[in-house]
This record gives sequence, C-alpha cells and structure tokens, in this order.
Amino acid sequence: MSLIEDRPDSGFTLSKLFNDSRYRGYTFQVIAGIAIIALIAVLIMNATANLERLGKDISFGFLEQPAGYDIYPKLIPYTSQSTHLHAAFVGVMNTLLVAFLGCIAATFFGVVAGVLRLSNNWLLAKLMAVYVEVFRNVPVLLWILLIMQIVAISFANPLDFKGDEPAETLLWGMFAFTTLGIYTPAPVWNPGSGIVVGVFIASIIAMVFYAKYRRKVLFDTGRMLPGWPVMLALFFVPAILAHFVMGQPVGVDYPQMGFFKFEGGALIGGPLIALWLALSLYTGAFIAENVRAGILAISKGQTEAAAALGLRSNRIMSLVVLPQALRVIIPPVISQFLNLTKNSSLAAFIGYQEITGTLMGVTLNQTGRSFEAVLLGMLIYLTISLLISFGGNMYNSSVKLKER
Repeated sequence: MSLIEDRPDSGFTLSKLFNDSRYRGYTFQVIAGIAIIALIAVLIMNATANLERLGKDISFGFLEQPAGYDIYPKLIPYTSQSTHLHAAFVGVMNTLLVAFLGCIAATFFGVVAGVLRLSNNWLLAKLMAVYVEVFRNVPVLLWILLIMQIVAISFANPLDFKGDEPAETLLWGMFAFTTLGIYTPAPVWNPGSGIVVGVFIASIIAMVFYAKYRRKVLFDTGRMLPGWPVMLALFFVPAILAHFVMGQPVGVDYPQMGFFKFEGGALIGGPLIALWLALSLYTGAFIAENVRAGILAISKGQTEAAAALGLRSNRIMSLVVLPQALRVIIPPVISQFLNLTKNSSLAAFIGYQEITGTLMGVTLNQTGRSFEAVLLGMLIYLTISLLISFGGNMYNSSVKLKER
C-alpha cells in the first residue's frame, strides 16, 4: 500500500490560476497582455485628446494633396504636381535602392575583409584589421559626411568638360566624374527589348539552377563540374544572342556635354554615391567580424583533413569552411542588413531624398501632419525590416544543419 495516496482532483478553482503550475504561466501572460493593451489605449486616448485641444484631428487626407516639390533620384515617374502619396512611394523606392546596393556591397566588403583577416599574409591581415577597427568605431554619419566631401572635392566641375581642350576628359569616352555625380551610359529600350530582358532574367535563373546541380554532383559523386566559365557563358551569351537575333533593340545613350551641363546618359548623384559607399564600408566592417567568428568556429581539424586530401586553400574555404560557417554567420548578418536599411534615414544630411526626406521631411513640413507622417514612416520601416528578416530567415533555414 502506498504511503501517499493520490488525491482526487477537486475541480477547477480560482486559486489554481496562481498556485497551480499548469495555469500560472497562462495567467501571467494574460495579465501582461491586458496591461500592454491598456497602456496603448491610454496613449492613444491622450494623443487624441491633445490633438483635439490643439484643434487638430488624425487624418491622412493630406496624402491626396499635390506635393509641390521635386525629388531626385526618382525610379518611377513623378512630377511636382503628383500627390504626397506618390512622393512617399518615390521615397520608399529610393530607400530600397540604397538598401539593396548597400547590402550587396557590404556583403562583398565583409566577406573579403573577414577572410583576409585570417590570412597568413601579415600585411593583408593587418590592413583588414585597420579597416575594421577604423570604420566600426566611428559613427556612420561622420563617414557619410566625409565621403560626401571627398566626392565634392575630388570630382571635377561640369564646366571643366566644356571647350575644345577641357580640363578633364570622359573616362573611356563614357564616364564623367563631376561634382553632381557620375554620368554613365544609359540603356535605350526599343521595341523588342523586353524579349532580351526576359532572356537575361532566364539566364540568371539558369545560373542558380546550374550552381545547385553542380553542388549536388560534387557531393554525390565527388566530380567537380566547370564553374565560372559556364556561369559567365550563361550570364552573357544568351542575352547577347537574343539582342542580335531581335535586331539589336537595346541601344546605348552616351553622356555628352551641352552648354552648361551634360545631356544624355544617366546621372548617379553624388549623395547616392556617398551614402552607398559609407553605409557599405561601415556595415561591411561589422560583417567582417561576423565572417571571422564563423570561420573560427569551425574546427581546425577539418581544414587540416581537407588539406591532407590534397584540396587547395581556395577549395577548402569554399567547400569545407564557408558552408559550415554560414550557420554562424547568417543570423548576425541579417541584423546588419536591418541596421544598414535603417541607417539610410541619415541620407537627409546630404540631400538624398528617401522616405525620411520625403514623407517625414518635406511633406511633414508642408502639411503639418507630423503625427501621421511619422507614424506612416515607422510602419514603412517596420514593413521593410520584417521583409528583410523573413527573407534572411528563409535562407538561414535552408543552410542550417538538418537532423535526420
């Protein structure tokens, strides 16, 4: 006979919400949820009451009013007579542009610097260490302002290109580096160019599938298929063939100096260049440390074993070390991508008009709708950040260690 007899369940009582471990956790979660909802409700009521006291109401009708200001750069059609909502979309596109370019460049700088910091070459390792320590220990705003000043000082005045013997000449007859930015050739889309673009996109998709197939063959059979030659052929050859088969529909418009400025081509503005370089170099310094930590997390014995099998250093890094290090590298790199995207809001200091400069800058000052403009700006940044996190987490799930 058991010394301790099982006591029958006496049923549910209110005391169990705090005394019974089966319900205690849910009880505190419900209380915390109610407290948070009550706090948000109080803040909203106070904000509404204060706005009413000032004779204001919460309204988003200002988004349909004419903006009355110009924006540069603009990736979608826009005029000063477009609405504030349209101006906000242009600002969002400019934010996405610098975030996309910055993430790509920061990843390149970070991976190169992180790998070279572990190099046996003393000079390269120290140079990368100096780059990392200098960039990550100085505020990014100062780097943005410094690079903007370097662009303004180093590049030539557009008028220097005028005349029979200009002080500066076009680089390769196509590029002009001026204080306004860099003038580059621009594509001209004639009828039939859409097919060429479609073939080019299909080529990129084919490259991705070939890379996966090449990796599968390597792991299944140990046979190494050609890499970069096939990749470059897929990247260039189909699009070039389609271009000539369709009668060369994609043209090129080269910049030419007019009376007071360049005409034709495309202008990559100085503020975009400065913001892109500053954010890329700054964020790349942090990514370099993530890469270095990921590589050091891999057992040295695996590197030695790969070397004993006769693999070259570059093969060891690409086939043995980095695939495993990605599981350590990717999570903090996602956070760095988020930081880069949010740091793009500092563009207002150098005149690059992204969402902070349009919706939360000029639009806010013109309409006086500070609460609505800031709230919309926060929601936009939140949406962009969540999308970046979602994409990064999906990629992280694809490379993480899968248990059998």
